[in-house]
Amino acid sequence: MKEIVVGILGAGRIARVHTESITTGIPGARIKSVADPFATEETEKWAEEKGIEILTKDPSVVINDPEIEAILICSSTSTHAQFTREAALAGKHIFCEKPLDLDVERIRETMKIVEEAGVKFQIGFNRRFDHNFMALRQAVEEGKIGEPHIIRITSRDPEPPNPQYIAGSGGIFMDMTIHDFDMIRYLSGSEVEEVYCKAAVLVDPAIGEAGDVDTAVITLTMANGALGIIENSRKAAYGYDQRAEVFGSKGAIKSSNDSTSTAVLSTVDGVVSEKPLFFFLERYLASFTHEMKLFFNYIREGGKSPAGPDCALKPVQIALAVKESVRTGLPVKVE
Repeated sequence: MKEIVVGILGAGRIARVHTESITTGIPGARIKSVADPFATEETEKWAEEKGIEILTKDPSVVINDPEIEAILICSSTSTHAQFTREAALAGKHIFCEKPLDLDVERIRETMKIVEEAGVKFQIGFNRRFDHNFMALRQAVEEGKIGEPHIIRITSRDPEPPNPQYIAGSGGIFMDMTIHDFDMIRYLSGSEVEEVYCKAAVLVDPAIGEAGDVDTAVITLTMANGALGIIENSRKAAYGYDQRAEVFGSKGAIKSSNDSTSTAVLSTVDGVVSEKPLFFFLERYLASFTHEMKLFFNYIREGGKSPAGPDCALKPVQIALAVKESVRTGLPVKVE
């Protein structure tokens, strides 16, 4: 098996998750270098522990290294499109965390550069590779629930982000709900045509002061006629709430939360089960590993990207339409 040499842009939380997946679960892949302008002594220690040969503050060192074949872009959102362009022009295969950008035209222009460069591209929508959601998708594809009529997605974080994080993230719909926009496309097998959203600030007034919302209910009309419902909250007191259901002409299928164990205690005082796993790193850790395996298989074997250019573009278009619906109080067609 030919070795694939990898470079990573960014050394934060998600970069370290992917590093762990590659070093422990991807045979034939080697991380040579990591670039992060904010690298510290702690970063140096981490890189040494993981056997990473080069740690630099200069992304061009990674992008222009002729030995590196694939680049993972795990830096801040504002850098994703530019680094994707530079990596494509350097002939590197690209895995980029979501979102690629907050601007539709910039996404289109970036994807054109990627296409013309002839490199492989995958966007980081890891929930497509979660065991629960894959089971739902398989049941829909196999026709077990008939024609989809209603898709319901519940996504609630265990705690809100720091309000200072809001501005750079693009807000709840670009940062949090964007996963749900991709998921409703994935589960329904169709595209979103129209959205309507009611939103509020019920968790943290500082989020509202930062210009965002923390609670939302979104209805979506799909091209295949199905209806979707996404509900979000930045704080669920009991933990990370991640559930979905697809109801169709022949039945329904739904997924529940993952927890530490399936043990249920029943006594005279009541029936008690475990709370959901706390947050996304605990809940979706296996999906990140699966995502990386598919990326490297895609590099080696070709075929269709597990999450290609349409996944980079369409969830952002939906998010922009939802933001417009919040602003106007009206249903909005998706571009």
